[in-house]
Amino acid sequence: MEEAAVYFVVKRRALPEVLLKVVEVNRLLETQKVSSVQEAVERVGISRSSYYKYKQDIFPFYDSAQGTTLTLSCQMDDEPGLLSDVLKVVADFRANILTIHQTIPINGIATLSLSIQILDTTGDVSDMVAEMERHNGVHSVKVLGRE
Repeated sequence: MEEAAVYFVVKRRALPEVLLKVVEVNRLLETQKVSSVQEAVERVGISRSSYYKYKQDIFPFYDSAQGTTLTLSCQMDDEPGLLSDVLKVVADFRANILTIHQTIPINGIATLSLSIQILDTTGDVSDMVAEMERHNGVHSVKVLGRE
């Protein structure tokens, strides 16, 4: 009997290098920058067996996010304009904001819950989350769910 699929969202820095290289091999093959799996694995420096072992198990988050709704949780300072800056990032990545809820700040920190719709025109979701986190005053951005 096959085990049910269980998914995790993991930041890039937590992944073993071999998994990141599998993603790179897939990208090379999809963009046709190489003519064979052998050429791709040689270019990134992994074995064919490693590639075949993991190729169906890892993919960039944005690949599976299009056409879905993401729920994000942001911990951020209570500063004028910071919410606007975070929402502008979503707009710049061409995602659709569905709901916004910000808690009353406690000790100068507020929690923002955002539901956003990922469209065909939306940029890389991982880059969007990273861009949100780069703003001064944003402590963390976490993906809580995906529908």
